Amino acid sequence: MIAKISIILLLFLSCTVSPRYGVQSNGSTKKPKKNIKYSKKNKNSSELIGVSSWYGPNFHGKLTANGEVYDMYGVTAAHKTLTLGTVVRVTNLDNGKSLILRINDRGPYVDGRILDCSFGAAKKLGFHEQGTANVEIKIIEEGDGVYMHHN
Repeated sequence: MIAKISIILLLFLSCTVSPRYGVQSNGSTKKPKKNIKYSKKNKNSSELIGVSSWYGPNFHGKLTANGEVYDMYGVTAAHKTLTLGTVVRVTNLDNGKSLILRINDRGPYVDGRILDCSFGAAKKLGFHEQGTANVEIKIIEEGDGVYMHHN
């Protein structure tokens, strides 16, 4: 009887989804510096500077905050407060590479980070191996915040 309960408990616990915060998609557990900066000392500014990370395999094919199916190879990102659908130019301040992408999800859930890029975006920005990068975010077009419904 105890063996059956143990097996059921083990199966139940092994089926839970791990959260996106705490460990990066690349396995790194280093803690980022809390260096989020807003240009012009204004949190409503169209330019943000801080640390970006990336997320991928555990969320590939699942729904994002705006209702899209997440494609880890696409060029999208998660941000805590920017309106969903907002288009931004993200520049990796460590290597100068930049990319235009769209905010379609919420996150990151690690203190000190301002953006969670898709794996595809991180690869194009050149930080997929390091796991994080110092970035500048410039808002190009404010999103509409519309949730995509699936029938």
